[in-house]
Amino acid sequence: MIWFLLCVGLLIGGYLIYGAFVEKIFGINKQRQTPAFAQTDGVDFVPMSKGKVYLIQLLNIAGVGPIFGPILGALYGPAAMLWIVIGCIFAGAVHDYFSGMLSIRNRGQSVPNLAGKYLGKSAKHFMNLFAIVLLLLVGVVFISAPAGLLGKLTGWDVSIFVGIIFVYYLIATVVPVDKVIGRLYPFFGALLLFMSVGLTLALAVSSEYSLLPGVEVGDFFHNLNPNDMPLWPALFITIACGAVSGFHATQSPLMARCVENESNGRFVFFGAMIGEGIIALIWCAIALSFFGGVEGLNQGMAGNPANVVYQASTGLLGAVGGFMAILGVIILPITSGDTAFRSARLILAEFFDMPQISLPKRLLLAIPLFILGAILTQVDFGVIWRYFGVANQTTAVLMLWTASAYLLRHNKLHWICTLPAMFMTAVVISFLLNSATLGAGLPMTISTLAGVISTGIITALVIIKSRGKGEGDVGVSEQA
Repeated sequence: MIWFLLCVGLLIGGYLIYGAFVEKIFGINKQRQTPAFAQTDGVDFVPMSKGKVYLIQLLNIAGVGPIFGPILGALYGPAAMLWIVIGCIFAGAVHDYFSGMLSIRNRGQSVPNLAGKYLGKSAKHFMNLFAIVLLLLVGVVFISAPAGLLGKLTGWDVSIFVGIIFVYYLIATVVPVDKVIGRLYPFFGALLLFMSVGLTLALAVSSEYSLLPGVEVGDFFHNLNPNDMPLWPALFITIACGAVSGFHATQSPLMARCVENESNGRFVFFGAMIGEGIIALIWCAIALSFFGGVEGLNQGMAGNPANVVYQASTGLLGAVGGFMAILGVIILPITSGDTAFRSARLILAEFFDMPQISLPKRLLLAIPLFILGAILTQVDFGVIWRYFGVANQTTAVLMLWTASAYLLRHNKLHWICTLPAMFMTAVVISFLLNSATLGAGLPMTISTLAGVISTGIITALVIIKSRGKGEGDVGVSEQA
């Protein structure tokens, strides 16, 4: 447990030290009026307390990703835990902070408009398409996963739960944010707390399971995956939520519309990502421990991370405690799926310049999204998950470059965003070029070289185009 607790301590230290550093570079203004007050509409722009906004943000971003992703990532051995810690502090939390704070500075706008303002119109159009596709994939993934777990718990037909979750998502998508999401999430948060703390304590006091059994120091830097999946770059696509996730960039503007003061941003955005990183660490540790190593994990998973969740929860906490822990796992994707569809509605509303105060207009955009989502639920979960992973990290890349361009325009220390943007750009390009199922199927050496060269070109273009140019000369204006 020393290694696990060290990782948790590093995440908390990252929030206290690096989070304060990032906040200082951004430069908050406590006297500046936030969109929650400037644009209050009783539907999407609703002032809420710092604690409530943090809890909603955490539940929004912590879907099934920080559970299924780290379980799949654990097949690479303890290197997965290293990536969660480093990625969460220096990439994911920075990504989430800027996606939230830039939205606050730009009247609560969504990520496509932010990309358009700081990177140009082409980036805006590309991000509009990518964000909608990603949010639909998220919504579908976060229907299938909890419905499958509920089916395991009850023995009922999974399609029944798919229908129930769909109905809840539709309601949560169109009603005011404080009516359903604001009221149910405190209860959901209690279940999440029970799941996280209960499983951690059960693992800590158990004499039957040892953390990282049989692992040596060298294993932290070698690929232990029994399925011969390459550690580079696949690990950094597999573990997205919990390290760095583009989906979060679509969620942060939801809470940017509710934050009461810019000084709350570090706790809400940077802090929620650190919280998700801790959840990811818990499940990575359980996956590496409960089954006695990577080989045992691979057999116990049998291709579906839900099997690990079910076996580990009931095995560590018994029937009743396991049931409560699984409920805690189930609420995570549900509390991200509802806001995924809500974010998609708001992005479309910005694109079509359609105010969302009236219910008929909200339904006009929401219903087609749910029809598409229902069609996609018929596609195999494994296929959807693979496309979700690539779309997710590509969105993260675009958001990180947007934040880098913002800092460059104001002559601030842009490397806090540029370096993680460069790393994730190389990851995505290398993965797409190497993957035989999703990309070109090129050899890894060629793919990596092309990824590195492409990253260098993109970096040079962003720096040349953005340095010292201020705001308002590309894309939408701040008052648009």
